[in-house]
Amino acid sequence: MSSSHHRSQRFLEQITQQVLIGDGAMGTLLYSRGIQLDTNFEYLNLRSPELVRQIHGDYLAAGSRLLETNTFGANALRLAGFGLEAEVRDVNLAGARLAREVAGEQAFVAGSVGPLARPRGEAVALPRSQKEAVLRQQMEALAEGGVDLFVLETFSDLDDLELGLEIARGLGLPAIAQMAFLQEGRTRDGISAEMAAGRLTEAGAAVLGANCGSGPRELLQVVSRMAAASKLPLSAFPNSGFPEFVDGRYIYLATPEYFAAMGRELVAAGAGLIGGCCGTTPEHIRALAQALEGLRPNVASRTVKVPAVEVPRPVAEVPGENFLSEWGQRPVVTVELDPPRGLNCDKVMAGARALTAAGVDAISLAENPLARIRLGNIALASAIQQATGTEVIVHVTCRDRNLIGLHSELMGAHLLGIRNVLAVTGDPVSVGGESGATSVFDLNSIGLLELLYSLNNGKNLLGAELEGQTRFLLGAAFNPNLPSMDGQLRRLGKKVAAGARFVQTQPVYSIRVAEEMVRRTADLNIPVLVGILPLVSERNAEFLHNEVPGITLPDEVRMRMRGKQGAEGIREGMAIARELVDAGRGKIGGYYLMPPFGKVELALELMEFIRQPAS
Repeated sequence: MSSSHHRSQRFLEQITQQVLIGDGAMGTLLYSRGIQLDTNFEYLNLRSPELVRQIHGDYLAAGSRLLETNTFGANALRLAGFGLEAEVRDVNLAGARLAREVAGEQAFVAGSVGPLARPRGEAVALPRSQKEAVLRQQMEALAEGGVDLFVLETFSDLDDLELGLEIARGLGLPAIAQMAFLQEGRTRDGISAEMAAGRLTEAGAAVLGANCGSGPRELLQVVSRMAAASKLPLSAFPNSGFPEFVDGRYIYLATPEYFAAMGRELVAAGAGLIGGCCGTTPEHIRALAQALEGLRPNVASRTVKVPAVEVPRPVAEVPGENFLSEWGQRPVVTVELDPPRGLNCDKVMAGARALTAAGVDAISLAENPLARIRLGNIALASAIQQATGTEVIVHVTCRDRNLIGLHSELMGAHLLGIRNVLAVTGDPVSVGGESGATSVFDLNSIGLLELLYSLNNGKNLLGAELEGQTRFLLGAAFNPNLPSMDGQLRRLGKKVAAGARFVQTQPVYSIRVAEEMVRRTADLNIPVLVGILPLVSERNAEFLHNEVPGITLPDEVRMRMRGKQGAEGIREGMAIARELVDAGRGKIGGYYLMPPFGKVELALELMEFIRQPAS
């Protein structure tokens, strides 16, 4: 038996007999010692090994008996963001060897493996085979470097964590499986502590637990719930409370004394391995080691209960009367209006009143189109509904708000009477070039639909009860203007599965494309409103074709607009739009009109034409 495997067995024995002290944060110490946040911390294993070695030594001297390698984000996906994807093996080998050199026989070495990066804005998850390849590459290098076990930490995706456990078993090393829980003891993906404990036990974890989160007190609740769902040894690596941003630095306020006191409570709840995550330092670990010296894991009082099966509540049906109620009986028409760039809403309100008088089915309000600043569309939608009585479809993007903000804004929208939401990923800020702004993209459009679906079920995306249910009718966008619709159709299928009940498309200028789209979306059995944006000039046509994401004009349409401007350009653009409507009579059930430059009169003219009986 190799020395590493001998230490692995010794770890498994010791964690059932005594409380083991882990280490604290690596990133926090690197940051406090002058390393900038935009640096790849893992690459320091190669670039500044002495600094990494020094931090391991500080934790060992403070009382840590389990050192984690500086490899949390050292997988190919995360390193690719720094152009370091070719360095995966070397970074992990160096990380394992640095920790091993410091630990000697005084401490165990755990190969730190963090979650796979989610490509921002990507709707399609990585295939399992690719995830396995990425995790295996990192874990094989850590095993080669001499780690005694793995710590798979901060995972929110339970399937990914189970995959990591499978790889660890194949490498013959035990693994600690730690998930990151948020409010209500659920992960970002809504997995409860009890469900996680049950599945991770079945998946072969040697130790299960949690890390990160908001602080020791919330993690205490998670550990207590896990203890009631599994007999496995438990671990807890909490943050040092909530951070505060002071003079350009993140400062964690929990004192070592408080952290150590909470450590005793974690032991009482069942934890046998305790360390620290974000914000913790050697001082926290030293206080923890002193407070827990001589304690044994509290296993005698643990009684495992079979968790109740979590039965999802049926989705609340949206009100029977909505803007789509007459779908199939007559063409349904929605019209897009853009919120103003400033505070004066006179023009958009006048447009809304004119459309209401003409019998529009719903008004569609974009949110900061092309990533440019405009008035908030949720407040404007509420004002339009109150002034006109016409339903408004609010576009909500994933670009401008994080997961917290999306929850809050959507619950607030429901309070204001908004019932129709079009979920879109949103143009990245680089499209609009707004100085100083950044894109968020915590979710993509499919994730946003899942969030809305959860709210309609009376829960947030993390599973917390809302004491009520939203009543949103969920919409999705669709772009048929690609050489092949196959990828977009697969994506649309996922949107429908996530809760979408109507579709508004990008502007269409080809009768062939419109007919193919209607035919190929028929099996989804949801209304598809075909987008029409009338052209007004050659310059306008070329701008849309060359510069606006998602819009493609056929060559024949561009030729027809060649040299057209002013009244002549508008006549030709409207003729193209009417030809598409004529070709779609009896086939297309509804239209989404986007009048250019706020020219509501063009939408009114098209509405009248759409509702004319077929000749």
